[in-house]
Amino acid sequence: MPITTTSRTVTATALAAAALTLITACHDTPGSKADNPLSAVSPAPAPAPDDANPPDPGGRVACTPEMLRFHAGALPHRDRRMLLKVTNFSGRTCDFAAQRYPLLRFGEGRQAALPAIRASRPLTVVSLAPGDTAYAMILTSAGGPAGRGHRGRRISQFGVALTGRAAPTQVGLDGRAPVHVDPRTATVTYWQPSSVAARQW
Repeated sequence: MPITTTSRTVTATALAAAALTLITACHDTPGSKADNPLSAVSPAPAPAPDDANPPDPGGRVACTPEMLRFHAGALPHRDRRMLLKVTNFSGRTCDFAAQRYPLLRFGEGRQAALPAIRASRPLTVVSLAPGDTAYAMILTSAGGPAGRGHRGRRISQFGVALTGRAAPTQVGLDGRAPVHVDPRTATVTYWQPSSVAARQW
């Protein structure tokens, strides 16, 4: 018997309805991502800051002894001069904003740290990127008649503190050659950004 137009229409309609039912069943499967918003991928949480040494708003931190290598020694052909160097071997930039000159103590006891030469203060705080070095010049005694006959001592190491509350770090002199220092009249510069600036004093 020939297939009529009406039969073709009914058959096509039935096939379309069956396909729609199958698609709806697939999308409405319980537990699918469409029905479970918790299954969506959430962004990873931001890493927690370093609470032990948090950065300031500028991304820098205060220099600490653990970040630095110290070197010190007398300057050839420069009387009463000793150069202190600190190099940042850490992976972070640090600065000396908390204490802009080193606090130096010689020998035993609780004597006051050496006073700073106020005129040596740089216009900006000295900061150290990884691998950079800062400098301070130590005038080991007063010059002229006031520096003669002083009751100094020969030292081969001394204490360096970066802040008033920090315990001094003992720094040995390069070559271990003793240097004569008078703690009563010795002074120190502020941290300098270059050896050229430090050697001006």
